[in-house]
Amino acid sequence: MSFLEKLTRGHSVKDEVLAGLTTALALVPEVVAFALLAHVGPLVGISSACIICLITSLFGGRPGMISGAAGSVAVVIVSLVEQHGVEYLFAAVALMGVIQIAIGLLRLGKFIRLVPQSVVFGFVNGLALIIFMAQLEQFKVADATGATHWLSGSALYLMLGLVALTMAIIFLLPRLTKAVPPSLIAILVVSGLVIFGKLPTKSVGDIASIAGGLPQPHWPQVPLNWQTLSIIFPYSVIMALVGLTESLLTLTVVDEITETRGRGNKDCVAQGLANITSGFFGGMGGCAMIGQTMVNIESRGRQRLSGVVAAVALLLFVVVGSSLIERLPLAALVGVMFMVVIATFEWASLRIIGKMPLTDVVVMILVTLITAISQNLALAVLIGVVISALAFAWENAVRIRARKYVDEQDIKHYEIFGPLFFGSVAAFNEKFDLANDPQEIIVDFRESRVADLSAIEALNKLTERYHKSGKKLHLRHLSPDSRRLLANAKALIDVNYWEDPTYKVSVDAME
Repeated sequence: MSFLEKLTRGHSVKDEVLAGLTTALALVPEVVAFALLAHVGPLVGISSACIICLITSLFGGRPGMISGAAGSVAVVIVSLVEQHGVEYLFAAVALMGVIQIAIGLLRLGKFIRLVPQSVVFGFVNGLALIIFMAQLEQFKVADATGATHWLSGSALYLMLGLVALTMAIIFLLPRLTKAVPPSLIAILVVSGLVIFGKLPTKSVGDIASIAGGLPQPHWPQVPLNWQTLSIIFPYSVIMALVGLTESLLTLTVVDEITETRGRGNKDCVAQGLANITSGFFGGMGGCAMIGQTMVNIESRGRQRLSGVVAAVALLLFVVVGSSLIERLPLAALVGVMFMVVIATFEWASLRIIGKMPLTDVVVMILVTLITAISQNLALAVLIGVVISALAFAWENAVRIRARKYVDEQDIKHYEIFGPLFFGSVAAFNEKFDLANDPQEIIVDFRESRVADLSAIEALNKLTERYHKSGKKLHLRHLSPDSRRLLANAKALIDVNYWEDPTYKVSVDAME
C-alpha cells in the first residue's frame, strides 16, 4: 500500500484535499486568537498548530480529527507566561507531552469510557457556546486608545450581512452540489466579494500579521534543575489532562458521527509526541479542536490526508501566502464557525430533557455551564463524572433488599439482592433483627456481591454481633471475586470463613 493510500484508506483524495484547505482557513483566526490569549506571538500559535496537526494526523488514533493550539490549553498557561516567561512555557509543553505519552502507554485512555453520555452532551454543548462566544470578539474594534467596543452602524450591518451570506451558502449549496465543501466555496465567494468590491470590513490582518518562516528547533532556555521542574510540573499535568480530556471526548464525538471507532490510547501517545515536538520548536501546547474537527468532518474529511493538508496549508500561508490570507474577511470565517456551532450543539439533548432522569439533566446543564463559563474542560468533566458516580452509588445503595424466611429447621435465611458497598452498608445493617432471630442464620449472597472494604467491615461487625449473642451466622453463595476480597482482607478484619457456593462444605462464619 502506497503512502497516499494509507492517508486516504480508499476515501476521495479530492475531498480530503479540499477539506484540509477549508480547515486550514478556519484554523488561522482561531490559533492566532488563542496565541494572543496565552500572551505569545501569533506565529507561535500558527507554527504550533502546524506541528501538532501534522503529527496527530499522521500518527493519531482518530483519522479526520484536527488538533492544534487550542484555547482550553491556552487558558491554563497564561499565568505561567506572565510569572516566568515564555521559555518556561516551552519546557512545560515538552513535559506535558511526556506525561501524555505515559498515559497512552499505560493504556489509561480507556477511562474515557467512564464518562456518562450526559457529561458528553454537556461537554459538546459547552464547547459550542465557547466557539460561539469566541466569534463575538470579531464584532469588536479597537479605538485610538486601544480600548475595544462593539461595531455599530454600517460596519455592523455589513459584517452581519456577510456572515449571513456565508451561512446561507453553506446551508444551500449542498442542495445543488456536493462536489466541493460548501464552507470553502462560502469563504471564496465572500472573500472575492469583499476584496474585489473593496468593502470596508475586518480582515485576518486586523488581528495580527501571520507572515514568517519555517518553524525552527529551539531548546527551552531554562535552568535544568529541580526548581524549574517544580515550576512547570503542575502546569504540565493540568495541560496534559485538559488536552487529553478534550481530545478523547472529541474522538468520541467523531466516532458517533462517522460510525467508526478511534483508538484512544494511540491518540494519547500521538498528542504527547506532537506536544513534545511543539515544545522543542518554541511552540505552545495543543489538543484536538472540536470546532475545526467539525469543519473538517462537514467538508467530508474523514482520513489522515485532510489533517496533513491542513497542516501543510497553514505552513504555506505563513511562508508564501500571508499577504493573501491576511485579506480574508473575518465575516466569512465567523460565518463558517457559526455553522459549526449549529452542527456541534447537541440539539437532541434539549428535546429529551423531560424524558431524561433528573440527575442526567442536572449534570448536562452543569457541565455545559462550567465548560462555557470557566473554559476549564477537565474540571467540568470531572465534576460531571463525580456527580453521576455519586448519583449512581446512591441509587444502588437504596436498592439493596433482603428476602427473609425461616425454614422447617428453624434456620432464618436472609437472601440479599443488590451490591454491598460503602453506600449500601447502612441499609444492609437495617435488614437484620438480631434480638428476634433464631440460633442459626444464613446470609445468602447468590444475588449480591461484596464490593469494597466497607462491605467487608460490615460483614465483620455483623458476624461479631451474632457471635456475641451466641448465635451462628453462615455466609453462603459468595461470588469468586467476593471470596478473594474477603481472603485478602484477613489481615485487616476477622471475616475468615464462609460457605462454599456449591454447598460442598458447611462452615460457620465465626466459631
